[in-house]
Amino acid sequence: MFALSRQTVRRHLPLYAGSFVALAVGVFMLGLAATATAATIAYHGPEADSVLVNLPGTDGAEPHSERVVLSGADASGLQVVLSLVGVISGFITIFVIASTFAFAVASRRREVGLLRLIGATPRQVRRMVFGEALVVALAASLTGAVLAQLVTPFLLAKASYTELAPVKLEPASPWIPLGIAIVVGLVVALLGARSAARRAGRVGPVEALREAALEPPQIGVVRVLFGLVFLAGAIAMLALIQPGTGEGVVPLAMFTPMVLVVSLTLLAPLVVPWIGRLWALPLVRWTQVSGRLARSNVVAAPRRSASLAAPILSISAIAGSMVLSLSFAADAATATIRDTLTAPIVITASENSGDLRERILATPGVAAADGGISVGIIRADGDSAELEDGEGIDPAVAARTRVLTPISGDLVELEGKTVAVGKEMAGLEHYKVGSEISVVFADRTKGSLRVVAVLPDAPGVNGSLLVPLDLARQHAPKAVPEHWFVQPADGVEPAQLIGALDRQLTGTGAHVVRAEAWEQEQGEGLRKGNQLGLVLLIGPAGLYSGIAIANTLLMGSLQRRHEFVTSRLLGATPAQIRRMVLWESSLVGAAALTLGTVITATVGILLRHAMTEGLRDVPTTIPWTLLLGIGALCLLLATGAATAPTAFILRRTSPADAVGD
Repeated sequence: MFALSRQTVRRHLPLYAGSFVALAVGVFMLGLAATATAATIAYHGPEADSVLVNLPGTDGAEPHSERVVLSGADASGLQVVLSLVGVISGFITIFVIASTFAFAVASRRREVGLLRLIGATPRQVRRMVFGEALVVALAASLTGAVLAQLVTPFLLAKASYTELAPVKLEPASPWIPLGIAIVVGLVVALLGARSAARRAGRVGPVEALREAALEPPQIGVVRVLFGLVFLAGAIAMLALIQPGTGEGVVPLAMFTPMVLVVSLTLLAPLVVPWIGRLWALPLVRWTQVSGRLARSNVVAAPRRSASLAAPILSISAIAGSMVLSLSFAADAATATIRDTLTAPIVITASENSGDLRERILATPGVAAADGGISVGIIRADGDSAELEDGEGIDPAVAARTRVLTPISGDLVELEGKTVAVGKEMAGLEHYKVGSEISVVFADRTKGSLRVVAVLPDAPGVNGSLLVPLDLARQHAPKAVPEHWFVQPADGVEPAQLIGALDRQLTGTGAHVVRAEAWEQEQGEGLRKGNQLGLVLLIGPAGLYSGIAIANTLLMGSLQRRHEFVTSRLLGATPAQIRRMVLWESSLVGAAALTLGTVITATVGILLRHAMTEGLRDVPTTIPWTLLLGIGALCLLLATGAATAPTAFILRRTSPADAVGD
C-alpha cells in the first residue's frame, strides 16, 4: 500500500506540491523558533554579573539552584516571543495542512471512486491517503529542518543586542530542536490528513461515479458537533475577558481567537456559502452572468470554499486580534500613567549630577520633588527566582506626586525591611498584608521583606516592588533617580516653574518637561516595543499564511481545467471565465475576512472594556492602516493566486480539448 501511495504522489505531483510547500515552510518556522529558543536557553550570562539563588523546592520538588542575571540583560524576552511564535506557527500549520490535504483528496473523488469500484476497501483507501501524507511529510519535514538550520545563525545575529535580547546569542546544538520540529511536522501532517482519509474511505463506488463533479450537500454530524463544542469553549473564554480577570485577559485575548478559528473552520462548509451569498447580492446586480456563476460555484462546492477560506480566516483573525489587543493595551497603559501621576512637571536626568536634588529643591516654587531610586531585587519562592524592578521611595513625598492609595494595608508602615507590592503580583503569588517575601538584593545580600500594602498596578510610574528609600540606598548606594516628579507650590504656575527649573539646572544634563509630554513619550515607547514584538509574532505566521493562501488558491485553479474547458465548449469566453474566477475568489476571501473581522472586533471590544475599567478618558487607537493592510493583502493574494493559473490554463486550452478529457 505504501508503494501505491508513492506512485499516486508521483502521479499527482502538481497537487501534492502545494502540500509539500505548506508543510516545509511550517516545519521551517517551527525549526527556526526551536533552534533560536535553544540558543536563548543555552545563554546563562556572565557569572560575575549574576547571583546563584538556592531554592528549597515545593510540592515534592527537589531543592535546586537558579542563576539570575542582575543586570537584567538576558534573553528571556526573546524566549517568550519565540515560544509564542512556535505556538502560532504550529496552530496555523495544522490548519493549512488539513485544508490542503482535504482539498487534494476532494479533487481526486473520481479516482477514489474507481479504486472502490475495482475492489479497494475503505480501510485500504484510508491507508493509501495516510501513506501519501507520510511520503509528503517526510520530504517536507527534512527540507524545512535543513533550511531552519541554515537560517538560524542569521536570525540570532539579527536578534542579538536588541530590546528583547540585549546580549550576544550563539547557536546551540540543533539536534534536539530540529528533531522536535520534524516529529511535529510528521504528526501535524498525519493529523491534517486524518479527516481527509476518513472522508475518502466513505466514498462509495457508485456514488463517486454518479456525482464525481459535485460535493455532498451536507457535512458530517461529528464535524458539526466538534465545531459546536469549540464554539461553546470559545464563548466561555470570551466570558472570562472581563475586568475581574486581571492580567489574564491578555493571554485570553491571544488564545481565544485560535479556538474561534477552530470552530468556524469546522463549521465553514455551512457558514462560508451563506456569507458568500450576502456578498454576492451587489455583485450579481453589477456583473449579471459572471457574478451569478461565481456565487453558484461558492454555494455548490462548500467544502472547496471552506478549504480555500481556512488560511485567510486564521491569519486575519489571529493577526487582527493581536494587533488590536496590543494597541488597546498601550492605550490602557498610557491612561494608567496619566491617572497615577499627579505632578505636572517631570525632570529626566541622563547624567549623574550629585547635587541635582539640592538644585531642584532650591528652586523657588518647588513644593515637592519625588525621585525614586531603582534597585534590583531578586524575588525568590520555593521553585523560582525572578529579578524585579524595585524602587526606593519616600512615601510622604511620593504621595504628593503620585496616586498611591492602597487597596489594602497602609504606606505609612513602609519603613525598615518592608515592601509594597502591586495588585497583579499579589494576585499571582497570593501575597497579602503581613506576608514575608524572600529576596536577594543587587549587592547579593539576602533577606526577607514584609508586605505592608497592596497598590493598584501602575507600570511606568511605580516599580513592581516599592521599598523604603533608606533601604534602597543601603543596597544600591551609587544609584541615582532617573526622573523626578515635581509638584509646584500653591499659586505657582507649572509653566513659570519649568522656566525657573531650566535656568537652575543648566549644565546638569537634566531635561524639564510637562507631565503630559513625558506621558506621551512613555506611551510611544510602549507602542514601539509592541511593534517589535508584533513583527516577530505576526511576521513569520503572516508570511506562512500568505504562502498558504496563494498555494491553496493555486491548487484550486489548477484542478479546474476540465471545468474551464467545458465552459468554453458551452460558449463562455476566456474573459468571462477569468471574471468568474476573480469574483469567486473574492467572495471566498470576503467571507473569510468577514469572520476574521467579527472575531477581531469581539475580542478587541471585550479586552478594552476589561483593561480600562476605572480609568478616565482612555484614548482609542485603532491601527486602521495595519488592519486594512492585512485584509487587502489577503484579498490580493487570493484573487491573484486564483486568476493567474486560470489565465495560464485558458491560454493553452481550447473547447475541442473537452473531447480529449
